[in-house]
Amino acid sequence: MRSNYLRSETVRLYTEFLQSQGYYCTNNSKTDYNTSPIDLKTMWDECSNKAHYKNRGKKQPFFAIFNLTVSHESSIHTSIPDEDLRHKPAQVSLPPYHPDTPEMRHDWAQYYDKVEDMDTQVGTLLKELEEAGLDDNTIVFYYSDHGGVLGRSKRYLFETGTHVPMIIRVPEKYKHLYPAEAPGAKVDRLVSFVDLAPTLLSLIGMEAPEYMQGNAFLGKYQTEEPEYIYMFRDRMDERYDLTRSIVDRQYRYTRYYNSNRVWMQQLEYLWKAPSMASWEEEFKAGRCNEVQARFFHTKPVEELFDTENDPWEVNNLATDPAHSDRLRKMRLASLDMAVEMRDAGFIPETERNIRAGETPIYDYMRSEELPYDEILGAAVIASLKNPAYLDSLKQMLHNDDSAIRYWGIQGMLMLGEDARPALEEIGEAAFDESWNVSVVGAEILYRMGMKARAIKAFQRLLDCDQDMIRTLALGSIDDINGTREEFLDICRVIPGKYEKPANQYDVRAYEGLLKKWADPATLGS
Repeated sequence: MRSNYLRSETVRLYTEFLQSQGYYCTNNSKTDYNTSPIDLKTMWDECSNKAHYKNRGKKQPFFAIFNLTVSHESSIHTSIPDEDLRHKPAQVSLPPYHPDTPEMRHDWAQYYDKVEDMDTQVGTLLKELEEAGLDDNTIVFYYSDHGGVLGRSKRYLFETGTHVPMIIRVPEKYKHLYPAEAPGAKVDRLVSFVDLAPTLLSLIGMEAPEYMQGNAFLGKYQTEEPEYIYMFRDRMDERYDLTRSIVDRQYRYTRYYNSNRVWMQQLEYLWKAPSMASWEEEFKAGRCNEVQARFFHTKPVEELFDTENDPWEVNNLATDPAHSDRLRKMRLASLDMAVEMRDAGFIPETERNIRAGETPIYDYMRSEELPYDEILGAAVIASLKNPAYLDSLKQMLHNDDSAIRYWGIQGMLMLGEDARPALEEIGEAAFDESWNVSVVGAEILYRMGMKARAIKAFQRLLDCDQDMIRTLALGSIDDINGTREEFLDICRVIPGKYEKPANQYDVRAYEGLLKKWADPATLGS
C-alpha cells in the first residue's frame, strides 16, 4: 500500500544516481514510491502530469516515466453499455474461478477495451519520441504495475495478480545490449520489479549498491538469472492478509500467515466493480461450483501451483506426495529470502511504526537488538494451525517482544476452539499494551463467547489514536459478524477522528459495517 516512510541515510534512490550522471529525470505522474514527500521533490527534476523530457537542457540525456491510467481498476467501476463495447461480452472467455454472469462478462469485455485504449496511448508516446528524433537513441521499457483488475488478480499473489507484461525496445545502435539474438524475440528469464533499478544503473555503466535487492538483466553489470522471485502481500486497503510467495520458471509456492481469513475479504474499492457484487450474489445463492466458491472460504496454509500446466492456479499440489520435495525446497527458500532481506512484514504495521519511531524502517529492521529470526520462527509456528503447538503459543504470549506476542495470539486465533485451554492468557492479551495483540485477543474472546469483555476491549481499540488499529478492529468486528446492537455505539467514534473523514481506511471499514447492518439479509447475523 501507499506509504511515506523515512528513507535510510545509507540509501540513494536510483534517479539520484542517474542525476549524478547528468540525466534529466521526470515523472508523469503517479507518486506511489513509498517514500517521503521530501524525496519526491529531490528525486525528480519534474514530477507532475505535465512533466516531460522535452523540458531538459540541450543534448541532455533523460530518463522519463509516463503512467497511463486508462486501464486502472477504476475503469470498470462505471459500466459502458454493451453495444458500445468493442469486445463483446458474449465472446469473452472466463477463467474457471469466475461465475458466468452478465456483469462478469461485461467487466472483462470493458477491461479489454481499456487495455486496448492504453495500447493506443503507448503508440502516441512512441510516435512523439519518433517525431522528436529520439527513437533511435532511446531505450523504452513497457510494463504494468500488477496483474489484472477483476477479482482474484490485483492484490492477490496468484499469477493473475503478479505476472505483468514487459517489453523492452532497444534501438539498433545499442544492439550489443540485446537480451536476445534478434528483435521481437521472447527472453526466457525471471524478472522482478526490484530488478529495474539495478538494470538502469547497469545500462549507464554503474554497478548497483548492495542494498538494492534486484538483479541487473541488461548492460555492463548483467547478472545470472535468480532461481526464485519473492512476492509479498500485507495490508491491502482496509484488510490485512499477510501472504508470501516465491516463483521459479514453473512453480509458485505460497504461504498464508492469516489462513483463518477468507480470500475474498470485503474491500470497499474492489466491490465497486459490478462483477464483484455479482460473484458474491452467485455464491450466496449457491450457484457457484467448488472452484468459484473457494474464494469465499478460508485458505490453506500452503499452496503449490504448476503455473505452466495450471495457468489459472486452481489445482493446489501442496498436499500431493509427488511434489513433497519441491514443496519443502520452496518453503525453505521462501524463509531464507525473508531473512536475507529482513522482510519487515512479520512485525505488524502499527507495531513496527511505533517501535521504529524516527528511525527509518530499513535501519530498524537491521538493528542488532531486533530478534528477527525468533519473530519469523514465531510466525511460522503460528501459521501451522497445529494444536500441538498450543504450549509454544502460550509461551509466546509471555515474551517481552510484542511481535512475538502478536504471533502467539494470532496462532491461537487460527486454532479456534483448540485454543480454549489458553482462555486466561487470551483474556489478558485482549488488553495487551500492544494494540496489534489486543485486536486479535478481543476477536478470540468474542468467538469464545466472552462477548461483554470482548466488546470492552474493542471499545478501547476503536477509541485509540492509531488509524490502522481502528481499521483492524473494524475488520475483526465484520469477521465475527458482530451485530449492530452490540457494536454500533462504540463504532460511532470513527468519523469524528477526522476533520475530513472521506477515503480513510477505518472510515471505509466503518461504512462497510453500516451497509452490512442495514442489509436485511445480514442484519443480526
